[in-house]
Amino acid sequence: MTKLLKLSFLLLLVGVLSKAQPVPGGDENIPNLITFGAEAETSWGDANFCQIIFFTVPKSHTAPIYIKVYDPDCGGENDEMQGEWNTETSFSIYGGQGSCSSDDAKKLNLDGNYDEGTLLASQTFSNEPEYDQKWYTFGPINPSEGEFLPEEGGHVFKIIVEGVAGDDGNMYQLFMSTKSEAEDEVEGGYAYYYKYTVRLHDNPREMSHIYPYINDSSIVSIKQTNFDWDNDGWIIVRSVATAGQMMKISKDNEWATSLYNIKPEEYNTSLDIQMRKHPSGSIRNNNVVIYFENQYGELMKSYSVPIGGVPKYKGKPASEEL
Repeated sequence: MTKLLKLSFLLLLVGVLSKAQPVPGGDENIPNLITFGAEAETSWGDANFCQIIFFTVPKSHTAPIYIKVYDPDCGGENDEMQGEWNTETSFSIYGGQGSCSSDDAKKLNLDGNYDEGTLLASQTFSNEPEYDQKWYTFGPINPSEGEFLPEEGGHVFKIIVEGVAGDDGNMYQLFMSTKSEAEDEVEGGYAYYYKYTVRLHDNPREMSHIYPYINDSSIVSIKQTNFDWDNDGWIIVRSVATAGQMMKISKDNEWATSLYNIKPEEYNTSLDIQMRKHPSGSIRNNNVVIYFENQYGELMKSYSVPIGGVPKYKGKPASEEL
């Protein structure tokens, strides 16, 4: 991006991402993130038993922050048992040089130095009822301990969640807060990710969303990839220029990909990737993986809230409307 576009992008982030610290975000309408133990079957919906989320603290914010995890243990009503509870999940926070800017941190696999940077805090949880459906708080953390990335407008922290043992599914949520005892957003802060492993709703009336942002006019197409969708429902792209276009979904323990061509009106806007279940609701407890790449094979960022707001189709009503 040019300097002018980068400045416009940063101003847009500061202006609209005031409620961007819950992960999953409210506009995403995703029940939980999920990470299985390292001994799990991939057919249960987790391709590599690791999830990486990034939190950005704006340069202007100098007070301590807290990274919070809701329901970090694996063994309660909110988790997925396979046989007996035997899973351990680690939550680790990284800052410092290279922690968020390194190429390995943006890849899908766990090769290389995906955990590059300075380890600021880490905790491993098993079946511990005292943490069930409660918040665990890391901090206080000095914002300057994050990696300063000018293109993000501040200091960035990397949260790595790994299933280090066992085969159960640990469902949880993340939050960046200004307080240890409350969930108060950092003004202008936001979260983003390159890959999402999530639990979908059981209720067919609930629709979930992911919001990749098209920030570069050199992007001519994106490739959507998903895993273990169990052939349940639809993935639909909606934007300011598209009323609704179907994308391929995967079967059990399989991958599926599809391409979407970017239109000129979609530059500097978010796409609304809608995830809808089949009306029968016969598939329950569906855990899935989804990510996006540009035409160069580079992973694209998605944000926990849509930058610029939820995109509204601006064309005339058409038969493709879904």
